[in-house]
Amino acid sequence: MITGELKSKIDRVWDAFWSGGISNPLEVIEQITYLLFIRRLDDIQTLAEKKARITSTPVENPVFLPGQTELRWSHFKNTSPEVMFKIVSDKVFPFLRQMGDGTTYSEHMKDARFTIPTPALLSKVVDMLDGIPMADRDTNGDLYEYLLSKIASAGVNGQFRTPRHIIDLMVQMTAPTPSDEICDPACGTAGFLVAAAEYVRHTHTEALLDAEQRRHFHHSMFHGYDFDNVMLRIGSMNMLMHGIESPDIRYRDSLSEGAAADAEKYTLILANPPFAGSLDYESTAKDLQRTVKTKKTELLFLALFLKLLKPGGRAAVIVPDGVLFGSSSAHKTLRKTLVEDQKLDAVIKLPSGVFRPYAGVSTAILFFTKTNSGGTDDVWFYDVRADGFSLDDKRNPVDANDLPDVLARWQARDAEKDRARTDQSFFVPKAEIVAQGYDLSLNRYKEIVHEEVEHRAPLDIIADIEKLNTEIAADLTELKAILA
Repeated sequence: MITGELKSKIDRVWDAFWSGGISNPLEVIEQITYLLFIRRLDDIQTLAEKKARITSTPVENPVFLPGQTELRWSHFKNTSPEVMFKIVSDKVFPFLRQMGDGTTYSEHMKDARFTIPTPALLSKVVDMLDGIPMADRDTNGDLYEYLLSKIASAGVNGQFRTPRHIIDLMVQMTAPTPSDEICDPACGTAGFLVAAAEYVRHTHTEALLDAEQRRHFHHSMFHGYDFDNVMLRIGSMNMLMHGIESPDIRYRDSLSEGAAADAEKYTLILANPPFAGSLDYESTAKDLQRTVKTKKTELLFLALFLKLLKPGGRAAVIVPDGVLFGSSSAHKTLRKTLVEDQKLDAVIKLPSGVFRPYAGVSTAILFFTKTNSGGTDDVWFYDVRADGFSLDDKRNPVDANDLPDVLARWQARDAEKDRARTDQSFFVPKAEIVAQGYDLSLNRYKEIVHEEVEHRAPLDIIADIEKLNTEIAADLTELKAILA
């Protein structure tokens, strides 16, 4: 976690951007992302030069040619603010746009725009970034996570970022392994992919010592798609800052025909897809429409997840509550598919304030496994009432937190079979879900115990009212006599 002096530095630079006229938090992070990438290019070249000196061989795949020294971070960081501003705006950014080394990161720099307004602000940002030890993966990751947290606090752009503690719960419940191929078809800032990478690093340390496994981890394990180029840049840089060398972060409209190429490719999907609005039939993949005929993005994404998963693959995805009980034919068809044709594992109901301050919609997390042959016996439900933060727009930390209990009960869920329907978590047999028309809303199955309250007899209450009226009348008569 970023604390102390480093946190204060970032806050000061953030404030400087705002006072300098850049008020969009995404634009601030985007400009910082460009500068971090420029610094990394210089670090890569420096390492290559050291290796060349030791081995007395030419520099392999140089980023900068001999005549491009002034484009390097180590050079322009020592120039005056005015000179630095001219070099970065007139030379470095055109260089970024024409890079063609084929890496994930250079691919997303093709339309890089330099929008830092003044030499003084650029100099201040460069000084701050230069003081961060980029060799430390944890520091890099924490720095970028802190920058991304600014998106959520900004309100309007918060939809791009799922709260980290919700992401962590979903990752821990699905427990990614070193052999997984993990995808988020609406990756945004790549929070799910980063959390999955950190989980694998911490729980399967020995596996990453193997050369082939390490290659898979850095080059073919993580896949993220988005149709917002700003998000792609931010998401790929987030992966880079967390030490993933070459993730598959690509431009793609996941609901279009192009997604068909990845059918049955992934073993794990973690996602919080957009669920606002609807699409035209013409722009949506025809095979998705055959699965579920709808314009609703949340239903189309669920159909997409089933398409992308390999048989045996699993998913943890956030959906709006309407998916659980919607009465349209498309809603019912999709729920029936999850229950009858696949294996629906769990429905975790989240409190409605989880995505505040920018959305108050009620949501749930669906956990399912693709089998193409059924397998749903009992579905586990959990009613999350608190997530460790206040459920208002401020989202301040509080003591009440059900998430550790969710994880603990999930990991020992065989013992949950004896839980009563009055508890926070319980199993519901498939037959009962079928009998309820595949309704997956928790309240449909939860039992509420009402406390018996004894009320007084109506005639006794009336007698008391009459007594009070008599006393009031007497007091009024006395008051009139005094005033007369």
